[in-house]
Amino acid sequence: MTATTSEHSATGLTATGLLPPESPAPSDLHGPVIDWFGENARDLPWRRPEAGAWGVMVSEFMLQQTPVSRVLPVYEQWLARWPRPADLAAEPPGEAVRAWGRLGYPRRALRLHGAAAAITERHGGDVPKEHPQLLALPGVGEYTAAAVASFAYGQRHAVLDTNVRRVFARAFGGREFPPTATTAAERRLARTVLPEEEATAARWAAATMELGALVCTARKPDCGNCPIMDLCAWRRAGSPAHDGPPRRGQSYAGTDRQVRGRLLAVLREAVGPVPQAALDAVWDEPVQRARALDGLVADGLVEPLENGVYRLPQGRGPAM
Repeated sequence: MTATTSEHSATGLTATGLLPPESPAPSDLHGPVIDWFGENARDLPWRRPEAGAWGVMVSEFMLQQTPVSRVLPVYEQWLARWPRPADLAAEPPGEAVRAWGRLGYPRRALRLHGAAAAITERHGGDVPKEHPQLLALPGVGEYTAAAVASFAYGQRHAVLDTNVRRVFARAFGGREFPPTATTAAERRLARTVLPEEEATAARWAAATMELGALVCTARKPDCGNCPIMDLCAWRRAGSPAHDGPPRRGQSYAGTDRQVRGRLLAVLREAVGPVPQAALDAVWDEPVQRARALDGLVADGLVEPLENGVYRLPQGRGPAM
């Protein structure tokens, strides 16, 4: 796991301007983090060999902004019903929205359905291995393409989610939290600190993500059980408090998101089209309710029919 470029040393990274002088050498972190992962990784279904690339892709769509505990039952039901992309592509997109349940951000269901259709049409039903082909799928961005290529196919890619960004901000940058939005400097750092060997790089990507999820958490980091506690730049600096813009959690009660969720719940539970009156009953404020419903229609999550009735989408959704 020895790095082969000068940039992988702490001095090299400091010289590039990516890191402060007190940052550890990435090669010093690779072994401890990967060894910790081998002993502490959760046994999650998408990490098992039988999950395959499709199972990994489904999990990555579901896990975006949604905790593992909520994803697990829906993931299991989804893979039992649609074990291959072609199985999902053969059904209307509304069935994907229905099966998504209360995971939140239901446009992800439409995007996953669109990706399944593209995989079936372009790749014979097999999730492609190459990063550019993954990136060309509907609804697949840089993060998801890198995650599938790394976790499903063992390739060397920087997989940069919220957990990894926090680990890197602390371990390398000496800051409690990363910037609000992912920066070009973060992406460059993530690429630079990757181990050179492909399989080791894929393991590092999964290990840093797990470390952020279980130990280097946002609210109460468990530094005493961190495998790199003595090397972490943030700890060595005295764990300074965040000095950037205030970090605000997303509210839900009373928002259009809550109204959209209630409207979709009625449509998911119905066996046929739903009249306007049934939707009106779920939220008292008519202007907000109408705005939320219009948004669902615009997003392709709801289809309006004649005579003021609505249903989940039956045709192909809007381009993503």
